[in-house]
Amino acid sequence: MIKNLISYVIPCYRSEKTIEGVIDEIAATMKKDKLKGYTYEIILVNDGSPDHTWDKIKELCSGPKAEVLTGINFAKNFGQHAALMAGLRASKGEYVICLDDDGQTPADEADKLVEAVVNGADVAYARYANKQHSLFRNFGTAMNEWMASVMLGKPRDLFVSSYFIARRFVVDEMLSYESSYPYVIGLVLRTTKNIVNVDVTHRKREVGQSGYTFAKLLALWINGFTAFSIKPLRIATMSGVCLAIVGILYGIYTVIKKFVNPAVPVGFSALMSAIMFIGGMIMLMLGMIGEYVGRVYIAQNKNPQYVIRETTRDEEA
Repeated sequence: MIKNLISYVIPCYRSEKTIEGVIDEIAATMKKDKLKGYTYEIILVNDGSPDHTWDKIKELCSGPKAEVLTGINFAKNFGQHAALMAGLRASKGEYVICLDDDGQTPADEADKLVEAVVNGADVAYARYANKQHSLFRNFGTAMNEWMASVMLGKPRDLFVSSYFIARRFVVDEMLSYESSYPYVIGLVLRTTKNIVNVDVTHRKREVGQSGYTFAKLLALWINGFTAFSIKPLRIATMSGVCLAIVGILYGIYTVIKKFVNPAVPVGFSALMSAIMFIGGMIMLMLGMIGEYVGRVYIAQNKNPQYVIRETTRDEEA
């Protein structure tokens, strides 16, 4: 750890046209009076982007700001959270700020996050009064918030986002996680409860569109609750108990109804509906158990969180 050093970690995907603006904004922000006395570094992690993002990163790392820039290039796309872990591992700062590469997260308000941890918080998340994401992304964020609250024990009044700052000891504890499926929010929540929100603005996307598809969001949710919670298994157990009780009660009702009025048909359609429902629930629960077992199997095979093809500073690879 280097005292009074702020490390900025930026996962990059399809950001060849935006990342330079983010870097320039960080440089301008570090000249503010509130950040005097701090130095900074910026770690850019190219998450297997199919465009020329890595070429842009190499160009920037050989330019005027080369001394504060480090570029990391993944061998393929491993996802935002894997990119964050790689950036955290390369960081050296007393404080680490993670933000997006598209300019929507206001780098010029980073001093607000720094102020929050200087005043005693371990982690500070940016909170947006008006999010400028699409309806689809807002839905994804809402689902992520719900999942983190129900499965991971996140306080309901705490808003989590991709723009946050963490103290060094929190980052070091997060990096002790070596499993194949990192989930940054879960790692933060299991490390500390001293987390606050800081209100910042949220900008409209000027270039391109979000790299998150429905499939990627679904994978992120599944990763979140299977990596850090066994509540889905407990829910499955309780659901099985409830269905068994309902089945017993319905069986008793059917027998009594047959004795009271033998002419009443038992009800083939009702029976088939019950079988289909219970069968579907069994398959769902088995699939959930299989998801846990599969992740244990992959972890035992030491599947890497990410693979680095090259960096702009080979000595730090």
